Amino acid sequence: MSVTIDIAGLPQGRISFSPSPLAELCMALHALSQPAHHPALASWTAATTAALDPGLADRLLEADFMWRSSFSDIFMPFAGVPGGSGLPAATLAEELDVLDRLDDERFVRAALEHCWLALYNEGVPSPLTDPLARARALETAAARGPRQLDFSLRLLDDPAGVRVWMRRLLEDCEEAFFAETWRRIEPGQSADARHKTEVLRHKGLPAALKEVSSALSVDEGRTTITADKMVNGQTTATDPRIGAGLVFVPTNFGWPHLLVLHAPGWRPVVHYPLGTPEPVSEPGSVELLQRRMEALAHPMRMMLCRSLARAPYTTSELAAVCGITAPEVSRHLSVLKKAGLLHTRRQGRYAQHQLDLAAVARIGSDFIEGILR
Repeated sequence: MSVTIDIAGLPQGRISFSPSPLAELCMALHALSQPAHHPALASWTAATTAALDPGLADRLLEADFMWRSSFSDIFMPFAGVPGGSGLPAATLAEELDVLDRLDDERFVRAALEHCWLALYNEGVPSPLTDPLARARALETAAARGPRQLDFSLRLLDDPAGVRVWMRRLLEDCEEAFFAETWRRIEPGQSADARHKTEVLRHKGLPAALKEVSSALSVDEGRTTITADKMVNGQTTATDPRIGAGLVFVPTNFGWPHLLVLHAPGWRPVVHYPLGTPEPVSEPGSVELLQRRMEALAHPMRMMLCRSLARAPYTTSELAAVCGITAPEVSRHLSVLKKAGLLHTRRQGRYAQHQLDLAAVARIGSDFIEGILR
C-alpha cells in the first residue's frame, strides 16, 4: 500500500520546502488530544493542557475530529486555493486569511473529512447540497458524541458562522499557547527547509527525499514519488486546477505521522516529522507477545489497527472504511481484544473501539510508526 504523487514534467524549481504555522497548529492540537501518540511530547502536552482556559478547552472539544483522528486539509489552505502562491505564509494570521479564501464547498468537505476517509481520493458529493452525504456526515458525527454532532449540524446549516467561530478559536489558541511555541520552533523548521532545499538543488530529488523520510522514494525516471503508508492513494503535482507544485512542510509535533495531502483538486503536500524519538519499551511475557504477534499477523487486522490507532471507531464505521462486513470486523476485533491490544467503551448507543497504543508501543517502534504514518 502507498500514496503516489505524479511529478512527470514537474520542474525541480516547483518543489518547495517551507514551514507552515497553521499546519503546525493542527499537529499541536492533535498532540494535545492524543498524547499517547506522542510520548516524547509528554511534558509539553501536560503543561499546555494544565494551563488551558476551561472555556477554550471546551471549544476545542467541539471540533476536535478535525485533528484528533485525521488531519483536516483546512489546515493547509494554501494547497487548495486556486490562483494563490501554493506555499504556506509566514504567519498564522496570513494563513488564516488564505483559509478565509477557501469556498464553502471545499471548507465543509475538508472539515468533515473524517466522515469519508475511504473515499478521500475519489471526492464525494457536497454535504451542503446532497442529502445522502449530509446524512452520512451527521451519522458519523453522532458516533463521536453530542458535541461533535452539534458542531456538524452548525457547520452544514451555517458554514459562514462556523468559519468565523473557527478562526476565532485558532486565534485564541495562538494567544494561549501557540505563539510562544511557534516562536521557539520556527527557526529550526526554517533551517531544515533551507537545508533540504540545498540538498535538492545540489544532490537531486532522491537525496532530498531520503533526508525527509525513509518512507519516501522516487522511480528512476523521476516521474512518481511513492510514500510507503498503510493507505492507497494517488495525486498529481501538475493539476491545472490548482497549478503545478509540490510542497514539503516540516513539523516538530508530527512524529510518527508522515502525512500526504492527496485530495482531488488540491496541490499535494508532504508533512514530514523532524526527529524520530523511540518509545520506551517494557518487558512482557513470551506468551503474551506471541498472542499479540499472531493477532497482528493478519493483513486486515493491520488495516483495522491503522484506523483504531487514530481514534475510537464503531464496528460499522470500520466496516465502511475497510470494505468488509460488520460481522467480519467483529471477529477481527475479538482477536485483537483477546491479545490485550484493544479498548472498548460505550458512547450512547454506540460501542467504540480503540487501539491500546501503550501496549502496541511495547511490541516495537517500527510497528507503531508504520500504522501511524
